[in-house]
Amino acid sequence: MRGFSQVDVFTDQFLYGNPVAVVHDAEGLTTEEMAAFARWTNLSETTFLLPPTTSGADYRLRIFTVGRELPFAGHPTLGSARAWLARGGVPHTPGQVVQECAAGLVTVRSEGNRLAFAAPPLLRSGPVTLSELLALASALRVRPEDVVDARWADNGPGWVAVLLASADEVLAVDPDFTRFGTFTSIGVVGPHPEGCDTAFEVRAFCDEGSRFEEDPVTGSLNAAIAQWLIPAGLAAERYVAAQGTVLGRRGRVHLARDGGEIWVGGDTVLGIGGQLAL
Repeated sequence: MRGFSQVDVFTDQFLYGNPVAVVHDAEGLTTEEMAAFARWTNLSETTFLLPPTTSGADYRLRIFTVGRELPFAGHPTLGSARAWLARGGVPHTPGQVVQECAAGLVTVRSEGNRLAFAAPPLLRSGPVTLSELLALASALRVRPEDVVDARWADNGPGWVAVLLASADEVLAVDPDFTRFGTFTSIGVVGPHPEGCDTAFEVRAFCDEGSRFEEDPVTGSLNAAIAQWLIPAGLAAERYVAAQGTVLGRRGRVHLARDGGEIWVGGDTVLGIGGQLAL
């Protein structure tokens, strides 16, 4: 029997964030067994906690969607850190967890009841080409002239991010997944009016292996968007993004630039705990 947790991430109320399934003590499981269990949970991500292979890490994490393994993902990072701490994990450095994953070492720090991770470096950045812009507009079913800007923002899952003029335009997007072509992960962001409790509305559309779906709340995408918008002066040094509205969720992602790094934070709620026969 292995320990099992299910954590709701980027919410302070269970059922309104993005859940991640976490398998503790996963040493001995094969890649095929991990992938099979991830398909069975049918969640956007399932993670497996393993002993670290480097002296600077507190644990190693493998992250699976229902269709593929990811080198990094945001909400599984925060949810797995919460699950590891709740099961008695003690980090080498108080108040700071260091996660080893395929993308490298990721630092997760405590900010009161909130956890935040340091955004990993982008694997691909910069503006899209004109042909890519036209393909993105077609996939999202928006007019090319309604796209304020579009940038590659890939920190592992393959993100390309599209900036629209307003949060309302983001909420109105009705994508055509048959037109995604070679795009595996498209994010859309637009500003809320001044005076709102959130600065931006974000939506994420992802290839889950056998199908495309909208992700409720997405740490990796928000990290990459902040790495674009904050240095460009399009967002404040600290802001809160809303995500999951269309899906009936109330995701809140806290972004901040601190000491030259972008930190991505959110509340986490341990919703399910028990033993797993795997």
